[in-house]
This record gives sequence, C-alpha cells and structure tokens, in this order.
Amino acid sequence: MKIAVVGVKELPPHQGGIERACAELYPRMVQQGHSVDLYARASSTKLGWFEQSEFQGVRVISMPAFGKRGVDALVSSALGSLVSSYGYDVVHFHALGPAMFSIIPYVVSPRTKIVVTCHGLDWQRAKWGSFAKTLLQFGERSAVRCADEMIVVSQALCSYFEQTYQRPTHYVPNASAPYAYSDPSFQFGQSLGLSKQKYIVFLGRLVPEKSPDLLIQAFQQLRPAGWKLALVGGTSDTSAYTQNIRTLANDDPEVVFTGELRGEKLAEVMRGAGLFVLPSYVEGMPLAMLEAMMEGIPVLASDIAPHQQLLDKERGLLFETGSIDDCAQQLNWAVQHPTELQKIAKGAQDYAQLNHSWERITSETLGIYDQSLLVPSIAEAQERMKGVPERIANVSERLAS
Repeated sequence: MKIAVVGVKELPPHQGGIERACAELYPRMVQQGHSVDLYARASSTKLGWFEQSEFQGVRVISMPAFGKRGVDALVSSALGSLVSSYGYDVVHFHALGPAMFSIIPYVVSPRTKIVVTCHGLDWQRAKWGSFAKTLLQFGERSAVRCADEMIVVSQALCSYFEQTYQRPTHYVPNASAPYAYSDPSFQFGQSLGLSKQKYIVFLGRLVPEKSPDLLIQAFQQLRPAGWKLALVGGTSDTSAYTQNIRTLANDDPEVVFTGELRGEKLAEVMRGAGLFVLPSYVEGMPLAMLEAMMEGIPVLASDIAPHQQLLDKERGLLFETGSIDDCAQQLNWAVQHPTELQKIAKGAQDYAQLNHSWERITSETLGIYDQSLLVPSIAEAQERMKGVPERIANVSERLAS
C-alpha cells in the first residue's frame, strides 16, 4: 500500500504530540511492507524546498514554508495535498487545519482514499485569533464531508462528531514511546537544582491551553516544603505568552524553566519527578501524560474529558479545570501521601501497558486503510468520477450547509 501523510511538521520529532505519534506509527507500517511518504515543512526540517530525508524507512519530503506563524501550515499542507493526490492509495491528514485541504484529493483524484485523524478540536486553542479559528472550523467541516474514514484519539471526540455531525468515527487512542536511557546518578537534574522525587514536573508546549500559568500560581500558593516545580517545554508561536509566565514566576528559585529537553536529559528529568501535572483545558489524547503513566510517575491533571478517560478508576488525581485553589489542594494531598500516590501510579502503569500499544494502534490504523479501500461500490465510484466542475460545486454547497 502506498501512503501519503499530510499535516506533520517534521520527522524525527522535536516537539509536539502529532509528530511523536507519527514517529511510532509509520516506521511500523514500513516494516510491514508498506510505502510511506510524509510531506513535512521545510521550516521545521531545516531542509531546502522539496529536499528529502529518511526516518526509519519513511521518506520525508520538505514542502515550501516561510517560517511565519500559521502560514507554514497552510502552504505546506496545501502543496502536500496537491502532490499526494496522485499515485497513492491513501492520503492521511493529521489535525483539522491541514484537513481543510482534503478537498483537493477528493476533487481531483476519486480513486485516492482520504483518512483524517482529529487529535483535538484545534479551534479551541487560545493562541489562534478569530480568522484562524474560522479556518480550523472549515477544516473540521471539510474532514467530515470529504474523508472516507475519520479517526479520533479520545472517546470525547467520538461523541463530539456523532452529536455535531452524525458522523461515525474510529476511536484509535495514541500510545507512548519509551523514554531513552537516563543517568541513574541524576547529574543533569542536579545541575538544574532538582532533587529526586522532590519536584513537580510539567511537560508540554508553553501555550495557554495547557495552562502552565495556573500550575505556577497553584504551586506558589502552596509552596510545599522542599519541593520545586520544573516546567519542561518550548514555545509554539507563543513567545509573548512564555514571557508572561516567566514574569509570573518572578525569578522564583523554586520554579525552574528547563526549556525543551530531548533524549536522555528528558528521560532523567521525568523519571526523577515526584509528580507529573497537566492542567490543560484542551487536549486530544495527551502523549506526555501517557508517557508518565507508562513510567509509573504519579499524575495530577485537570478534569477535562480526555484526562478523565485516562485517569478513571483511581489511576490518577484530578482537579477542577481552571481552579487554582483546587489544583493547590490536590498538590497538597499528593505531597503529603507518597505511599498512596505510588499505589495509584502503579494502577495507571498497568492500565497504560495493557491498553496503549503502538503495535495494536498500527494494526487498527492499517485496518481502517483497508476498509476505506473496499468502498465505495462500483456504482458509487462511477458517481464520484463525474466531471471536476460538478464535484467542486457539490463540495461548495455541502461546506456551506
């Protein structure tokens, strides 16, 4: 099977859940004999326009990009959609923004099957203005209308598409990648001023919807004796917000900004933490949380639906989304009850190992590809082979409705 992937910044991944998921998924497909081309952004790969690289058998093709917020995603996804409309069995779009260009293969190449994965309702993210939100909502409608199959990463998203569009979707959750080897002597962690099991860690992009500012305020309100807060992550078109939360921290020696970490350094800081906290108000299926669960790190998170799904049955602690006071109260319970917290973490680890496997996810995704290739029927295929002008008019009418 020849597969094209559109909507991904880069491989190998540096930052971002979608990229990390693709780094696990597509090499496994290549190992099973499939061909995968991933259309990435030149501004992220640091390669020239249309230059190619390889990641574990996946061909990575750098599409033109200009290093400008929002513009890169549009340009690279549009061109990737156009190029991938020819010569592939399946074009797989990741995220709602790139999915707006699913119209292109739908119109120009009826034989090419379109699959869209929704990793979250991106138009809810605070970093986007009104125009960008409108485009993302257009992408959502495009996915609903044009995709042969849709994949979602949480049960909450299944419910959303069923209730909003009466559109059936496939629930295929993400899994976590194992952390690299880490130094048991904890030298890098010590260089940051951290002590094993005596700090709280946040891992993720420093963006408003992940609410690191709320965590800083809750930590400073509680100030647990002997504990520090480590915020691990870089920006994502949010340099002003990052500066604001640094100002909020006010050079507090107990609040440590590590910047973006990878490999052994990331593994060391995560494994040494006494508690992982994710206070987001928007998530799809948070890979950082799954990674913490897989490692047996205790988890506290906001009570949004995807977090409830992962931490149900006492697999972690939850606090009221947006509540600094409730977050501080749950932090206090966690640091005061280490034995109980470890029992909770062990239950979460067992659950993650049983239910979130990349081998299983790869098999299910390939099954969805195969399903898309079985339909439409001959009559439906003939209907879709009508002239391009008629199809463009049909798409315009459906998206406007």
